[in-house]
Amino acid sequence: MSSQKIDIKSLEYEALEALLKDLGQPAFRCKQVFSWLHEKCVDSFEEMTNLSKDFRNELDEKCEIRGLTKRKVLTSEIDGTKKYLFELFDGNVIESVMMPYKHGNSVCVSSQVGCNMGCSFCASTIDGCVRDLTASEILSQVYEIQKDIGERVSNIVIMGMGEPLINYDNVVRFVRIISHENALHISQRNITISTCGIIPAIIKLSGERLKVTLALSLHAPNDRIRRKIMPVAKKYAIEDVLSACDTYFEETGRRVTFEYCLIDQVNDREEHAKELAGLLKGRNAHVNLIPVNPTPENNYGAAKEKDIMAFQKILEKEGITATRRREMGRDISGACGQLVRRKF
Repeated sequence: MSSQKIDIKSLEYEALEALLKDLGQPAFRCKQVFSWLHEKCVDSFEEMTNLSKDFRNELDEKCEIRGLTKRKVLTSEIDGTKKYLFELFDGNVIESVMMPYKHGNSVCVSSQVGCNMGCSFCASTIDGCVRDLTASEILSQVYEIQKDIGERVSNIVIMGMGEPLINYDNVVRFVRIISHENALHISQRNITISTCGIIPAIIKLSGERLKVTLALSLHAPNDRIRRKIMPVAKKYAIEDVLSACDTYFEETGRRVTFEYCLIDQVNDREEHAKELAGLLKGRNAHVNLIPVNPTPENNYGAAKEKDIMAFQKILEKEGITATRRREMGRDISGACGQLVRRKF
């Protein structure tokens, strides 16, 4: 694909409207083209059959529809979770996951090719980050999975490879496009953005007037432990990150989710639960407890079931809402922290 061409799938509705106006097209063309791209999810201008041949040729000369190539799909024999290997236009690869629930299909998408955050329990950070994904590449993960399963996606978590708030503009553009009434129109309330805690971006996101859920990868009750397992904690202290999350709640009214990966003997003891409860007490918070998933690159052991239950009870006793995340896709390395930038 030519780098000189406009990445038309990454354009928000207003930007597409301006482009088509410059091409001398009437206003109603924007709704048609936008719908073809983001509701019908076509891969070529030739498929836009209610547009004239000349107009389709002009779009093809000036623009590209950037998509993905599905290279492999693994399906869990335990719970039906599917893990996808997608190849990008430049040969890079990413992984995405589809999780079937009774309430609908949830898709976990990547926002970068790899990750630079360096969390010691996460395989996605191996070999670092090559580049950000464009909005079109994030969108295409959802579109291609929908085509593959033949069903609608109802929930999206931007929790795959990469730190979404490092790729801020493309991630926000993705949310605005996929939730648009002339696109898939997925409710923003059904979209979750996960972050390690990039404070300036959290504050900026608070002012975007979006209704997405913010999920903070907390994973420790204090700075000492957090710095050992998450390098980003050396830059942003826990209290400051929580203060940014408070701002997000105040500005949006959306309760923040705190992701807590339980590692045996590292952060899963009774004293850790009590310290975490003290940290979150008084906040409108929800804690998502996740037993650490094994990867070849770390020797962490998942917290024992009895310790998870004890941890949860301590939080609930202190008035903190806590749930244990269901481990889906673990047998195909599709669970939390297991997505990697390599072919499988």
